[in-house]
Amino acid sequence: QVQLVESGGGSVQAGGSLRLSCASSTYITSSACMAWFRQAPGKERDYVAAIYTGAGATYYADSVKGRFTISQDNAKKILYLHMSSLKPEDTAVYYCAADSSLNACVTFLPSYFTYWGQGTQVTVSS
Repeated sequence: QVQLVESGGGSVQAGGSLRLSCASSTYITSSACMAWFRQAPGKERDYVAAIYTGAGATYYADSVKGRFTISQDNAKKILYLHMSSLKPEDTAVYYCAADSSLNACVTFLPSYFTYWGQGTQVTVSS
């Protein structure tokens, strides 16, 4: 059973930066889709960024492109999300997700991801 544990959330003023981490209990497969999602109160869970670990290909939602960077440390089994130029609308609970299927990195739909972390709160004040 794969366990994902997020950390690094917190409160920051608009324009600031945060780095989220997602530690995995084990390697999922040599190639996996790992992603960050976020969910604001009363809204659906939205895809933020993803990485297909085998190829190192990265993907970003338009709303965060140029501000957020997803990366991985394979040796430490950690997924990162570097967030800069944060805006109040970035406020949400951020979730780490993973799946062994390439389809997850094609659809970026929550239903395609098998493994989820518990979430970490990010609050951006204006």
